[in-house]
Amino acid sequence: MRSSESDAEAVRPAHDYRLLGGAAVVFTAALSGLLVHWIAAVVVGAVAVLAGVLLARRRVEPLRISAGWPLVVCGVLAVWPVATRMEAAASDPLREAAAAGAEVELRLEVSERPRRVRSTGFGATPSGVRTVVVAANSGDSRVLVLAPVDRWADVLPGQEVVAKGTVAPAETGSLTVAVLRVRGPPLWAGEAPGWQRAARALRIGLREASGVLDDEQAGLLPALVVGDTDGMVSAVEDEFKASGMTHLLAVSGANLAIVCVVVLYLLRLMQVGPRGSAVGALVALVGFVVLAGPEPSVLRAGVMGAVGLLALALGRERSAIPALAVAVIGLVVHDPAMAVDFGFVLSVLATGALVLLAPRWVDGLAARRVPRVLAEALAVPAAAHLATAPVVAGMSGQVSLVAVVANLVAAPVVAPATVLGLVAALIAPLAPWAAEWVVRLAGPEVDWLVLVGGTAASVPGAVLDWPGGWWGGLLLAAVLAGLVLAIRLSRVRVVVALVLAGVLLVLVPVRVLAPRWPPAGWAAVACDVGQGDALVLSTADSGRVVLVDTGPDPVPVRDCLDRLAVDRVALVVLSHLHADHVGGLAGVLATRAVGAVAVGPGRSPGWAWRQVRQEVAEAGVPLLRLTSGQRMVWPGLVLDVLAPPGGEEEGERGADAAQDGTAINNRSVVLRATTRAGRLLLTGDVELAAQADLLAAGVDLTADVVKVPHHGSRYTSPRFLGAVRATVALVSVGAGNRYGHPSPRTLAAVGRGTLVARTDHDGDSAITAADGKPVLVTRGSPRGPPR
Repeated sequence: MRSSESDAEAVRPAHDYRLLGGAAVVFTAALSGLLVHWIAAVVVGAVAVLAGVLLARRRVEPLRISAGWPLVVCGVLAVWPVATRMEAAASDPLREAAAAGAEVELRLEVSERPRRVRSTGFGATPSGVRTVVVAANSGDSRVLVLAPVDRWADVLPGQEVVAKGTVAPAETGSLTVAVLRVRGPPLWAGEAPGWQRAARALRIGLREASGVLDDEQAGLLPALVVGDTDGMVSAVEDEFKASGMTHLLAVSGANLAIVCVVVLYLLRLMQVGPRGSAVGALVALVGFVVLAGPEPSVLRAGVMGAVGLLALALGRERSAIPALAVAVIGLVVHDPAMAVDFGFVLSVLATGALVLLAPRWVDGLAARRVPRVLAEALAVPAAAHLATAPVVAGMSGQVSLVAVVANLVAAPVVAPATVLGLVAALIAPLAPWAAEWVVRLAGPEVDWLVLVGGTAASVPGAVLDWPGGWWGGLLLAAVLAGLVLAIRLSRVRVVVALVLAGVLLVLVPVRVLAPRWPPAGWAAVACDVGQGDALVLSTADSGRVVLVDTGPDPVPVRDCLDRLAVDRVALVVLSHLHADHVGGLAGVLATRAVGAVAVGPGRSPGWAWRQVRQEVAEAGVPLLRLTSGQRMVWPGLVLDVLAPPGGEEEGERGADAAQDGTAINNRSVVLRATTRAGRLLLTGDVELAAQADLLAAGVDLTADVVKVPHHGSRYTSPRFLGAVRATVALVSVGAGNRYGHPSPRTLAAVGRGTLVARTDHDGDSAITAADGKPVLVTRGSPRGPPR
């Protein structure tokens, strides 16, 4: 077996590593200069020049002579222009204006496609994209523009605009000197370059043609082909992140490799020679880079691909490592900020792993009689995941334990879907109907990717929490390096195997076979949905619940219902129509069997009422109206509507006019739920006036558990909370919210004898029963009622 591995090593041509040292010098200089100080880049460059001269002077063999000069050249580049550009950015005059928060008018040239920022809804403000981030240059100054989506979402790289706004300091560790906050459209906008307008037309054509698919697939296909994530469903993005498939949503070397291989194959079929084929593939590569946009990972892949195709045309096909090194050197020298761009770093590491690790692993598996096709399918995703895992862990604070398997299962359909999507984009401006048919052909492949991502993300323990930031990334790199070294030592290999077996025997039964959540006999659960409300009430029928409010977004409430193993929702009650209570309704309707949706008489804000009606109508679910005095009964659960009183419903015109947040809150549906664990008072977001009305009407407010109104805001009456006399209080609130919720005054008014659970601290919070009294159980932390 060892002889076969040696034969494989002998057959494989040796890589040319001479430029790797130079690439490491340039990258390290830029990284240290940005994260520490620009002088650090000068030090790195000087050390590299000295080391290169000493290495070149030894003259032991020709390889050492040629290996020294790249260090010398790249050391000089690290000093100039890399360090000088960082010094110029550090002393840029615009930094002083940013520190003072000055209002300025700047002439800008857009450098990248705008990135849309999705924000969570709250109150009368709907969730969605309201802001874009635009990277631009004002002369030699690099500026980041935060602007409204209107008009700014359409600007293109190379386009000149004039904008007026307030400048603020930029984050450290980049060449950006200021952040320009703009409130309105550009004061003036020039014409974008013709090729950029053509590329946008192709992207829009692909997006429109993808509309023939379901929402999840329609958003994924443009992201897969050209990195256009504007239409992505947030649930799919989260699933791809948990399953380690996020790299498919960013254009990288894989996309360019697919395009170039297809073009080379077609040109070879047409009897075009190697050089002609390389030139044709190079033209396709340049066109694809323009189509996808000048993102760091795209530029890295494009430069590397161009160098590789040039080597192919010159008859040097084994030039992957030099091509990667040239790409790193050229791009970091051109833009030192590439060194701290996560997409660029991930792209470089993944490419290096595929070139250096994957072939050796394939040979090793093949030598152990694993079929070569299967060996390649296993080695490629494993090598890429191993190399990029530390960076991903530092970025996200988590490690995917299912990434290798998920990518292995997804890999066969990535290339067909990419090619079909690209064909659809190219023909969409000329024949939209033909583009739609091509998209339909890509539909099964994209559907498979959505299925793989969702299935992998739903595996118990699929994601492991990990320390974030640079230290978290370095820690995982050290752990992986230690494992790799340990496995190579026969004696240590046994210890590693025993440790892994112990982990499987302990963690798997604990986290998978015997999950601790939800607690047995739960009656109610306040879901952790961020800054919003979603409370689940159980019935005597297993898996059948009543849901009061749905939180601000579809994903958190869906995940909470998943954790509770809920598949049927008898009724969804929307206490009022603020975004943080109705934003997740679409996710519930799409993933659960829902009996009906109920609302109070309030119809404001108008946009939310229209959205709720549309979502309910599309799901084919009845829409009911609730007013005080109504009672609803299910086995094991009784709901009494305590407020608001009956009256005329707001019309469309009234809904659009009545936008006062306090008035909307005070029309919240207030419920008293009688459960196996006692009585719960569900208060929506009622504020002082509505609370006073309930007290004045003599309504029986006593309950064992109270959902504190309005996320614990200060507009809560101590007298109201005193009338409830609850022993457990639930506060549904988002961590680090900017509204100051919950108010310390309100928490104090809850009372010393009341046990308080906050979803921002305790996560999902369940109410169960013990000896006829309510018991509060948070995820992993059971606590009983106060004595």
